[in-house]
Amino acid sequence: MVIEQNLSLVKKVNRLLSWGHWFSFFNVLLALAVTSVYWLSEPSPATLLGWIYLICYWLGHTAFLCFMFFIITVFPLSLVFPYQKHVRGLAALLATIGMVVLIFDAYVYANLGYHIGSTSYHQTIELLQQQIVTNLRNFILIVSCVAAILIAVELTISNYCWKKIARLKQSQISRPLMVIFIGSFMLSHLIHIYADARLKWDVTKLDNVLPFSYPATAKSFLARYQLVDLAKRAQRQADKLSISSPELSLRQLQCTAPQAEPIKIIIANDVSHQTIEFMRQQGLRLHQQHFAPNNNTEALLHLLYGQFLLAEDSQQQLNDSPAFIQQLPAGTLHIDSKSSYISTQLPWINSAMKADNALVNIVFDDTPQANWQEYQHYKYIMLLPLTSKQPTFVLAPVTAMIRWPQLQEQLSHLSSQHLDLLPTSLSWAGCDSETSWLGDNLLQTPTLPKLSISNQDIVSIRKDKMVVLRQDGSYGVWSAGTLLPLNEKLDIPMLTDALKRLESAAE
Repeated sequence: MVIEQNLSLVKKVNRLLSWGHWFSFFNVLLALAVTSVYWLSEPSPATLLGWIYLICYWLGHTAFLCFMFFIITVFPLSLVFPYQKHVRGLAALLATIGMVVLIFDAYVYANLGYHIGSTSYHQTIELLQQQIVTNLRNFILIVSCVAAILIAVELTISNYCWKKIARLKQSQISRPLMVIFIGSFMLSHLIHIYADARLKWDVTKLDNVLPFSYPATAKSFLARYQLVDLAKRAQRQADKLSISSPELSLRQLQCTAPQAEPIKIIIANDVSHQTIEFMRQQGLRLHQQHFAPNNNTEALLHLLYGQFLLAEDSQQQLNDSPAFIQQLPAGTLHIDSKSSYISTQLPWINSAMKADNALVNIVFDDTPQANWQEYQHYKYIMLLPLTSKQPTFVLAPVTAMIRWPQLQEQLSHLSSQHLDLLPTSLSWAGCDSETSWLGDNLLQTPTLPKLSISNQDIVSIRKDKMVVLRQDGSYGVWSAGTLLPLNEKLDIPMLTDALKRLESAAE
């Protein structure tokens, strides 16, 4: 009797395991349809090797995920709790949950460019909140329908596999399928080893497309965003920026006549302690989360051109006035210099469009305290150091001073950089571009991390975190306020969001 019971138990377990393998196979097919969304969100490979890798990686890794899900969930249930109705029902429920998570991850990846996880927790929640707030009824309807369809499909697959085990075994397709999936999995890894050794970026840029694949690294991030040759890539993107390109359409910067007070922006070579104390007495308040480059050429490109320092010969760009100046109506902008050094670096500054009583008045003045009588009648004033004195970091915090209530309220919880000067001041003057600037309009709440590209370095800042990613794939994470190193991994979601500025600016 005991032997018969044991044999009966073994038969149940064997049949459940056989059913489980076929149940996993049909879920692989279902998962392949879902994971195809990841590839639709990415540019197609440009080489034959890239396409071979994509197909093998897609088949092999998707099958691997489904098989591992079976091993972790259904397999233990079949051994510990070998009651076929319960196991089949629980397996269908677990598979449905797994598919819902996979679909949600694919949705997040298609919208944000990265997977759900601990580092992307806040961005994922924000995306979910946007859908709930804007389309609550549709969101509930879609989620309910998808979950209902999935549970129905999983139950159908479960029942079909249980009833047709004998026919499925006789079909003799299990062995070829195993060869295809296992072969694809192994071949994808071999291709990746070769591509990583030979620097085949068309392959390595696909490393992190599917969930739970290769860990995201700085090099794979550079390859994915075609930033392997960072300077050339940034130059190609910058050439598309309508606001900084010499080939401009006059319709791309639209200005209206706002009811706004004129503002004075003073750029000093340095802001001394004595100057800070004097400005305090004049009603200006400190803003210590402002970031400036550590060299003059880059600082001027940020302030007056809204551009990055992309090459060592960028000094030549300063010889010509910014293209957007020609689009400004009279009385919008007044640029002046009381510094002979700046006049030398910007030979056009004396002939640039100027206007008395302009809405935006920019002056380069190394001794603002001495010339205060010229500025004191302005209600709104900003004082910015031209550069930081930090030799190690290409972008570092400096002490700025502001007397501008609307801006002070915004900056009480935000950081700023030189690239934000043009979007903010021109927006105050009623001028808005059809395309995006690389900086932020600080009179509105920014949504993306700060971005600066300095020669071969990508610098991104969000709150108190600053990430520097270099051309060779090395990186560092620091406190933005203190510049102390943080023991953190590369924040891929933060860099991905920051580089969206290039995409939106080039549209």
